[in-house]
Amino acid sequence: MLGRRSVLTFGLLTALFAAGYGVMFTMLDDFRDEYGISASALGLVVAVGFFSSFLAQVLLAPLADRGHARRLVFLGMLCNVVGLLGMAVSQRILPLVIARLVMGLGAGMALPAVRRIVILADPGNLGRNLGLLLAADVGGFAAGPAAAAVLTGPFGIPAPFLVIAVLTVACLPVIIRVRVDETAVEDAPVERFAFDLLRARPYTGALALGAAVFLMIGTFDALWVLVLSDLRAADWIANIGITLFALPLMVLGPIGGRLAQRVGPFRLGSLGIVGGALFMFLYGHLPSGAAMMAVAMVHSLSDGLTVSSNGVAVGLTVPAERQAAAQGLLGGVQTIVGGLTALTAGWLYEHHGHTWAYTACAAAMLTLVAVAYWRAGPAWYRRDAAALGAVAVPG
Repeated sequence: MLGRRSVLTFGLLTALFAAGYGVMFTMLDDFRDEYGISASALGLVVAVGFFSSFLAQVLLAPLADRGHARRLVFLGMLCNVVGLLGMAVSQRILPLVIARLVMGLGAGMALPAVRRIVILADPGNLGRNLGLLLAADVGGFAAGPAAAAVLTGPFGIPAPFLVIAVLTVACLPVIIRVRVDETAVEDAPVERFAFDLLRARPYTGALALGAAVFLMIGTFDALWVLVLSDLRAADWIANIGITLFALPLMVLGPIGGRLAQRVGPFRLGSLGIVGGALFMFLYGHLPSGAAMMAVAMVHSLSDGLTVSSNGVAVGLTVPAERQAAAQGLLGGVQTIVGGLTALTAGWLYEHHGHTWAYTACAAAMLTLVAVAYWRAGPAWYRRDAAALGAVAVPG
């Protein structure tokens, strides 16, 4: 069983993966100004990372269920370090694209393996531990811009990437000492990928809840700064609003995970999504940036207590030996949904305004809650982590 210190170590590793993306996202304007790279080319840098992460989560993450969890974590760390070093030294678009692609592959193969290790090592605390990983992920992403702001000015563009690479390497000796129960060869699943899990109704219900969350995230991220600018909000609201939004998720993630395990992840997750849909609808009708900021702070508290339910729901609705594949497919679906939603929200905002964009998101979220309820069946009320694997996958 993983000790608390080992779970925190995996949490730190998760945070470092997220921090690398946070730094890259924050420094796009520096790449444009210093190296003369166009905005459209930088958009390709961002997009290729999502695409490579999706492929790794769907195609490579299932290997963690076949006795290679530790190896995938190590390879993912190596890819992330190589990608960070590439981002540090690259001054042209092609090397930047390659570096971001490698970073995406690293995160896509390592993070589902980390979740598998944490889930199976301590099923009784599944909710708390997944909530801690969520908090680390959000905290790492929020720390990325801070690291860039502190290090770039005095030391240049490469500095924050190099610091995160060094910290990632420093985690390696600790990760090596963590005992991982790998799947024995004779017990390994015969399925190479996770697509057969789509025949399990409760699992597709959990996917629907996860997709609804990233509908919300994709819309929020795509429109937040634009809408506040058009409402002539103060600059500080746009600049620190997302950071303030992230703080409750960092603090409440483990609490929300435990709550999901206690009352049932489907019920808690759906409650959070219904609340999130209401908040998204309100954003489309509020008259000022200050009002949006006030609602966002309440929204962040709701999300902090409910968002980790998605991973818990997946953990309770697939067999123990398929956890990495299931978590990887969840992450892949969320990545694609978030990206497509951001594009759609931007188009709706440009052509129909923010009221239509936010309202469409709210309606889609409520629709996915209904789909989740329909697909989950009796698993809607499940809350027993000890029964991992009780839901059979149709053959």
